[in-house]
Amino acid sequence: MDEVIRGEVWVFGDDISTDLLSPGAYAVDPVEVRKLHVLEALDPNFASSVRPGDLLVVGSNFGCGSSRETAPENLAALGIACVVADSFARIFLRNAVAIGLPVLVCPGARDAIATGEVGEVDLAAGTFRNVDRDTVVVGEPLPDEMREILAAGGILATLRGGVEPGSGVESD
Repeated sequence: MDEVIRGEVWVFGDDISTDLLSPGAYAVDPVEVRKLHVLEALDPNFASSVRPGDLLVVGSNFGCGSSRETAPENLAALGIACVVADSFARIFLRNAVAIGLPVLVCPGARDAIATGEVGEVDLAAGTFRNVDRDTVVVGEPLPDEMREILAAGGILATLRGGVEPGSGVESD
């Protein structure tokens, strides 16, 4: 996983719930079906238009609601490279890192970019840059332990590799 992630941006608002990211009607379906319904209540064309490597830049309280682990899984299955938010629901943030989906808390990023522009995230520095306008918003650097989990591909990969987050030990 790169600590600097660049991609085309999709912008959404506040209070995006796990129900919008993983609609209950498709909860038992395989991820290949579930991912087709991500955010369809807000943008019916999102799942068919998003491309691997795109970024999701959103407002506050992203991932609120139930603790559906399928919410970050669906975003990852669509190829979302990183979610940047003013704030995250705690459980969503932890679930995202656990499956290897990069996230960054960066208040103000949503106001600094529009859908279709190119954004760049630096997880270690905690910054979000609008590449098209060359503006930077400073957020919260992602802790080393979380970046190690992301680099390993998620918490299960970290555990299988015998690497303890925060140990500074690289897996083979």
